[in-house]
Amino acid sequence: MTASAGEAAPRSNRGAGRKVLIIVENLPVPFDRRVWQEANALTRHGYQVSIICPTGKGFEKRHEIIDGIAVYRHPLPLDAKGAFGYLLEYSSALFWEFVLAWRVLFRHRFDVIHACNPPDNIFLIGGFFKLFLRKKFLFDHHDINPELYEAKFGRRDFFYRVMLAWERWTFRTADVSIATNESYRRIAIERGGMDPARVFVVRSGPSLERLRLMPPVEALRKGRKYLVGYVGVMGAQEGLPYLLRAARRIIRDKGRDDVQFGLVGGGPELEALKLLAVELGIADYVTFTGRAPDQVLLEVLNTADVCVNADEYNPMNDKSTMNKIMEYMALGKPIVQFDLAEGRFSAQDASVYARRNDADDMADRIVELLDDPARRATMGAFGRKRVENELAWPYEEPKLLAAYDCLWAK
Repeated sequence: MTASAGEAAPRSNRGAGRKVLIIVENLPVPFDRRVWQEANALTRHGYQVSIICPTGKGFEKRHEIIDGIAVYRHPLPLDAKGAFGYLLEYSSALFWEFVLAWRVLFRHRFDVIHACNPPDNIFLIGGFFKLFLRKKFLFDHHDINPELYEAKFGRRDFFYRVMLAWERWTFRTADVSIATNESYRRIAIERGGMDPARVFVVRSGPSLERLRLMPPVEALRKGRKYLVGYVGVMGAQEGLPYLLRAARRIIRDKGRDDVQFGLVGGGPELEALKLLAVELGIADYVTFTGRAPDQVLLEVLNTADVCVNADEYNPMNDKSTMNKIMEYMALGKPIVQFDLAEGRFSAQDASVYARRNDADDMADRIVELLDDPARRATMGAFGRKRVENELAWPYEEPKLLAAYDCLWAK
């Protein structure tokens, strides 16, 4: 039996005696919510889990035990920009991941390396331990990196081909692969050459225990009638300039001085986005929180009247499932986003869909919802129900366990 959406799956001894090392480079743990949910799910079912990840704001300890999970963190250079920056970041991360993998091996042991991208070069560590110590290698496909590179830099050059090669070698090394949606599963099979029976879709289902409903915090509206909410990384590929230009159209062109925008998240483009808000003359109408704890995220999203996903249409975003959409739905919020394949699959009637990469149309769709409270309520209720009945993490946990069962199946 699957647990209800608001509960964790019951404990079992399904993984008793098995030891797992999870390596994630993109975010610190437990801030990386998908990885932390996976680690706790495995622990509940008898696996012993260790994690290697980077340090980050609020997660500076180099080693600690959290809920029975051993977490080892390593430093990384500042947010990378350009080819040299990424080379420095990836080289530093690989060095520390290799060193800490040996430390985990001697202190805790492990039977399988569970590698979470980006980047796709962790197969070098997984391949080493697989070749010389006969460890299993499971690839957790969070991002399609060739498309991510193209989205960031707008070109298919030598480094794009490197991304394709790393991806191909990762899939060839993996004993089992986990995909976040069906689009990623097709890439694993068609571009990665994996056996379809060894590729499992495990969506980043939200936890309704974490994403709890709360009363609005009126101070976040800054004295205005409405709040438009956003949560996510402030990066080059997240489309935040579209959202800011949509905000300018709402505030300046439409004369709506009753709308505040609350943007939760940090990232390499945060300061540039603050400057853009000033240039557009809307700085007083936009609150940037920077990277924030869950409490701040929950306060902003529970207060928001409409939530926005600004991801532009490109080959990467069209195929990717964004956690923010699931979080908006879990909190019963109506959504405005561009018309992207996986975004539409996730949100369905919980969202309206602006013309692709059209900030003016996004602005019009936001205003339509702000001025139609009945429609907002209907959309929010649909999204919440869809999460409760289909998309919450307890529905995904059995799929994760099935992927692990496949590792040892003959």
